[in-house]
Amino acid sequence: MTLSTAQIRQTFIDFFAKQGHQPVSSSSLIPHGDPTLLFTNAGMNQFKDTFLGTEKRAYTRAVSSQRCVRAGGKHNDLENVGYTARHHTFFEMLGNFSFGDYFKREAIQFAWRFLTEELKLPKEKLLVTVYSEDDEAFSIWENDIGVPAEKIIRISTSDNFWSMGDTGPCGPCSEIFYDHGEHIWGGPPGSPEEDGDRFIEIWNLVFMQFNRQADGEMLPLPKPSIDTGMGLERISAILQNVHSNYEIDLFQALIKSAAVIVGTQDLEDKSLRVIADHIRSCCFLICDGAMPSNEGRGYVLRRIIRRAVRHGYKLGANEIFFYRLVDTLCEQMGEFYPELREQKAVLEKVLKVEEEQFSRTLARGMTLLSEALEDIEGTVVPGEIVFKLYDTYGFPADLTNDVAREKGFTIDESGFEACMQQQRERAQKSSQFGADYGASVQLDSETVFTGYDATEQQSTVVALVLNGKPVETVNDAKDVLIVLDSTPFYAESGGQVGDTGSISGENATATIGDTLKMGASFAHKAEVVGTLSVGDHVSASIDSFQRQAIKLNHSATHLLHAALRKVLGEHVTQKGSLVDAEKLRFDFSHMEAVSHNQLHTIEAMVNQQIRANHSLTTKLMNIDEAKASGAMALFGEKYDDEVRVVTMGDFSTELCGGTHVASTGEIGTFKIVSESGIASGIRRIEAITGEAAVEFMQHQQLKLAELATLLKADPAALPERVKALQTSIKELEKQNQQMQQKLNSQQGQDLLNSAVSINGVSVLITEMQGVEAKSLRNILDDLKNRIGSGVVCIGVASDEKVNLIAGVTKDLTDKVKAGELINHVASQVGGKGGGRPDMAQAGGSQPENLAKALDSVNTWLQERL
Repeated sequence: MTLSTAQIRQTFIDFFAKQGHQPVSSSSLIPHGDPTLLFTNAGMNQFKDTFLGTEKRAYTRAVSSQRCVRAGGKHNDLENVGYTARHHTFFEMLGNFSFGDYFKREAIQFAWRFLTEELKLPKEKLLVTVYSEDDEAFSIWENDIGVPAEKIIRISTSDNFWSMGDTGPCGPCSEIFYDHGEHIWGGPPGSPEEDGDRFIEIWNLVFMQFNRQADGEMLPLPKPSIDTGMGLERISAILQNVHSNYEIDLFQALIKSAAVIVGTQDLEDKSLRVIADHIRSCCFLICDGAMPSNEGRGYVLRRIIRRAVRHGYKLGANEIFFYRLVDTLCEQMGEFYPELREQKAVLEKVLKVEEEQFSRTLARGMTLLSEALEDIEGTVVPGEIVFKLYDTYGFPADLTNDVAREKGFTIDESGFEACMQQQRERAQKSSQFGADYGASVQLDSETVFTGYDATEQQSTVVALVLNGKPVETVNDAKDVLIVLDSTPFYAESGGQVGDTGSISGENATATIGDTLKMGASFAHKAEVVGTLSVGDHVSASIDSFQRQAIKLNHSATHLLHAALRKVLGEHVTQKGSLVDAEKLRFDFSHMEAVSHNQLHTIEAMVNQQIRANHSLTTKLMNIDEAKASGAMALFGEKYDDEVRVVTMGDFSTELCGGTHVASTGEIGTFKIVSESGIASGIRRIEAITGEAAVEFMQHQQLKLAELATLLKADPAALPERVKALQTSIKELEKQNQQMQQKLNSQQGQDLLNSAVSINGVSVLITEMQGVEAKSLRNILDDLKNRIGSGVVCIGVASDEKVNLIAGVTKDLTDKVKAGELINHVASQVGGKGGGRPDMAQAGGSQPENLAKALDSVNTWLQERL
């Protein structure tokens, strides 16, 4: 029986679980806390700190199926998707890991057993590579596993030597390849034909063996580790006896669904591959917190969506279609990734809105391109125009090329690429993803946090960092990072700001302005007065007043999150937060503004839970048990295997490592002060609690009383009083408009007396004073009606502007065009205009020239009438 993709994934996890590996859930595609990555692009990303030794886990063996995206930054496969058999923007990486447990022999044995015994791949179809200098791995493959020497290929390039960075953990690799057979062109790795499709890499075993120093020296790691990666889509293609990843069951379901939706029967069309690939990356990126925007990760997401939409329209889609694939994706992957089903409504709404916006962009881009083609001399569209359409309007260069070709043009590809290169250089200069991971200070110490129960602590200084370098002593210094063996200071995490306070020793006092995490250590950012050294015994004391205010806001955030989900729907998930002593800020997924009535209900619901005075209960649980219990995981938080589950009655249960009140009653009062949109599909609520909320409401009450005094009304009657004033104002405005029309009409009648005759045609050329631009059209229509047959031109000068309008009765438009007349005048007052043959308007910036310009009209008309 052929295994499905879902079954292959589960078989891999089950196999390694039986070998003592801890199954670990996929981490987010947004690599929180790692500035070196745009997106999670490998299975080892979430274990980076474990490999570096700065994070300790309860297990030394792990197995995972990690979702990955390679569509931006250093790793970008976007342009290849749809045109090759194995490139994807989104893929799943199966991996087994050892953190100082087993090493090469066991890793190789596990891999061989899984492939040949569990999956039953023919041994003769497999060949392997090793790093050219790795005699140990070669010997294991040949002597322990029994792979013939001619099927073990030594590779001397970096392809078979992995590094985390310029410095740090690194080591040789061993890759496993599958031979599709002689009927497929291509040669084995290392041969001139290695780029062919006959031999396909399916698994890479990384032997993390050395620690590379800044001078290039390779020091043996005290605990060698294992990192492996096998593409789920690639191994599925082999087991399902197909050559292309797009032929496996998962992709075929998406491709067939897309074909039905867009109305095509050609299942081999490459555009269907693009759409099927892109729906996966888009949905998982949105699930993990990305939203379409014009910068960073949001820009990459927007580009992927637009590329999919463009290919749909290329197939003939004549209506919004992309969001309709979410259903099929949930059917295929929702069981292993339940977040897809939980956020289905959000996924559909975000994709639909983005496609609707891009549809308008497509129409606008086509119009701009058509206009540009009309103005081009020759048959080549300049690269600057192609880039402007792409960069400013989101109009893909390949679509510009298609349209241009249909009209007999080509595009200047080198010019476009030059513009793109300039953009890349600008992006690199401003990129926030260029940090060198190995450049950060790495500390071996682990800080014990006592702040859940204590506000003061006797501790020992275990490390000092000044100007980015560890030191033994500091004297009267600012921006010092102090690391203690234990601390009551909470380090910034999960949206909660770090604690402030003081650390004092025998010879020094330090004022703490913030507390940060550095791996497993808590770093206290301080200004030190006196002399402080590693090993000193100190007293650490937090600012208890600030901590209490933070606790009120943090606990209220949990209540707010729960209330939002109850009022707005289960699709609401946290997308970011900031909790400090002054306020709380909560970002969440929702596609439209929250109404005033909904905000009132949410606020009332939170205050009801505060008055209920629920005791907060905190339990330490296994991460999987916590999620199974219904605990909400907060966006942006990195959780250990053992987590804190914070519960407030039966209203809120969340995973959270922050500090909280003992009971909800301590919060006192909760008040929402603002609600706004910060990105497509992301709303933000800011709120205050406790004393700050009371002061806010008292201030609002004073303002209300002041307003009531000004309007001479009781505060309770203010809405009716304001409505009455609005009605009165509208009536006065109406009366004023009517009076103005009468004045204009009278002024128009007076103007008719100044009309002149040119060759038997009535002509009225005049300058008016104090007339608003919006009234000019009514005045013109009135004058044309009164004059019967003739030409009217009016100019109004005000401040540094000129407004012009011209009208020609229809019986004369064959002789005089209003547009030509208005441009004759406008060109003399620093302006330009346009309009219909019978009516045209213009503006100008030189009012001092208006009188002379109007005087020239009679002569201009005499040549035409």
